[in-house]
Amino acid sequence: MPGSLLFVTSTRLGDAVLSTGVLSQCLARLPGASVTVAAGPVAAPIFRNTPGLERLHVLTKRAGGAHWLDLWARSVLRRWRLVVDLRGSALAYLVPTAERLVLGKGDRRGHRVEELGRLVGLGEAPPAPKIWLGPAEHATAARLIPDGPPVLALGPAANWRAKTWRAERFADLARRITRAGPLAGGRVAVLGAEGERDAVRPVLDALPADRRLDLVGRVDPLEAAACLARCRLFVGNDSGLMHVAAAIGVPTVGLFGPSPVEHYRPWGRWTAVAKTPMTPEALMADPAFDHRTSGTLMDGLTVDEAERVARELLDAIEESGEWPISS
Repeated sequence: MPGSLLFVTSTRLGDAVLSTGVLSQCLARLPGASVTVAAGPVAAPIFRNTPGLERLHVLTKRAGGAHWLDLWARSVLRRWRLVVDLRGSALAYLVPTAERLVLGKGDRRGHRVEELGRLVGLGEAPPAPKIWLGPAEHATAARLIPDGPPVLALGPAANWRAKTWRAERFADLARRITRAGPLAGGRVAVLGAEGERDAVRPVLDALPADRRLDLVGRVDPLEAAACLARCRLFVGNDSGLMHVAAAIGVPTVGLFGPSPVEHYRPWGRWTAVAKTPMTPEALMADPAFDHRTSGTLMDGLTVDEAERVARELLDAIEESGEWPISS
């Protein structure tokens, strides 16, 4: 019998996307298994089309850990074939299962993808992230990004302001990239959550109306993945959206400053990083720094440098003759 799989993953979108490779490997080990995925409310839509999905449990934080009690109550009466807990909680030890894989707290060597594969005991081969799209997401993407000139996608927001490149630099970079090269005359899609609209509005306002695709607040993460699959290049801050772009296969340039490149760079063949000259440790050395309130620490990254990295990536793809085709 294929059995059943309980997969507990992150609240944050980026970490959840990076965990999809582990989920894919587990599905390969248990073909035909019925799957329950537990994830935070922002990340949960990414798992909507997981093969064999029986239930998508949204872990919405509640006082006293009541959200964990609810998941336990829904899981304890079932005999699982495999429980994977990437949150390192006690849940995996409190439900009956033939096998459990629980992410530990210690070994953070290398990239998060490598860490996840190693610490849950799936071997050293990095489990590349995998996003499953369905007809509904493809239809939404085709409506929002109809066929036409090539599309540059921008992700100008992030989960804390210190990681955000200034809006005027995004707009300048978009003008440069769509002026010459494989995206000449292209359209520019701007993505973000509705709550980020004020932060990204200057980017939208700086783009020509006839070439601007405003997707802010119009798509959930899985629909965003389908939209990104119709783009030729993504440039964005270190964010969940950056990891969605890389996972879906669009060439991705991640912009980094106060976050560790070695642990959270975009994962995939056609990815690159443009970063500030100063290290995260140096950028955050000021005792007054607070990730909840401090402004951008990305000013050391120039538009010239971001353009150089983007064009080198585009040139490498052109020279390979293997322009990525997203799935």
